[in-house]
Amino acid sequence: MRTEQLTALALEKVDYDKYLLANAVGKRAEEIANGAKSLLERDTSEMKYADIALQEIAEGKITVSLEG
Repeated sequence: MRTEQLTALALEKVDYDKYLLANAVGKRAEEIANGAKSLLERDTSEMKYADIALQEIAEGKITVSLEG
């Protein structure tokens, strides 16, 4: 899937809040970089951490919520 399509799907999951999405992708990418296992059911060894995080959010494997 193209990055633009993936981003559009991920934005739907966060009520089109691009700042919340950017924050969530950054935090999840950092977790993956620090050893967290990917939740995707495919080989992610050639993917960038941010791309993995974005796809996890787009597929609904990661729930993003605004905490007050």
